[in-house]
Amino acid sequence: MMHVTRLARPATIAVGLIALWQIVVWLTAAPPYILPGPARVAAAWVERSPILLHHAGITVTEILLGLVLGATVGLSTATVLHTFRPVRPWLLPVLVVSQAIPVFALAPLLVLWLGYGLASKVVMAALIIFFPVTTAFYDGLRRVEPLWIDAARTLGCQGPQLFRRVRIPAALPALASGLRVATAVAPIGAVVGEWVGSSAGLGYLMLHANGRMQIDLMFAALFTLAILSVALYTAVDAGLRRAMPWQAGETDDTR
Repeated sequence: MMHVTRLARPATIAVGLIALWQIVVWLTAAPPYILPGPARVAAAWVERSPILLHHAGITVTEILLGLVLGATVGLSTATVLHTFRPVRPWLLPVLVVSQAIPVFALAPLLVLWLGYGLASKVVMAALIIFFPVTTAFYDGLRRVEPLWIDAARTLGCQGPQLFRRVRIPAALPALASGLRVATAVAPIGAVVGEWVGSSAGLGYLMLHANGRMQIDLMFAALFTLAILSVALYTAVDAGLRRAMPWQAGETDDTR
């Protein structure tokens, strides 16, 4: 029964949003080249599904590789920040400055340096993912309950063993929050990279369709991207809940 409720809620929300979209089309009498209706977009999706799926596969590849790269660098940076205290005064300002510069402004440079292929989009996504993973994991490592540390040291747990057996498990909930945020924003980096310069991907397809006034195809690509993003977030969230079953009851606020 619980699974039925969880599926019914998002389905009801989706139907409501589609109905609202159709009502707006009726009330404004907007021409299809400005705001196509749901039926027209659905027809475009069915008709152009091979093209949409091809470009979706490229965008998903960019997002997944960006997630892996950004999460790996973020975990490594947080570990260095926590383990080597003399590095903190030098590395923390770099992290702050990296976020003060809009990541979108770096997209043209990344395309110039790395080309129009996969690499520039993966790095763009990784740059967006890197910061939330780093800050969440570092904060989790710093905020371990002192009593747990004292108890572990009493039992003879020191150095790397203490870090591996106490600090990392205690920091996992914070890391999970960072990974959820990173998963939600990862598509932004990939699509912005495609907008700046690419020859494939959903972002490229949206620009191409917009230039040709194929607004129904542009909407179909947009909704394909939205579905992929929600599916990716749901998969990561489910994996994190499975990896941390003791947190499932506390984090599940959708019941």
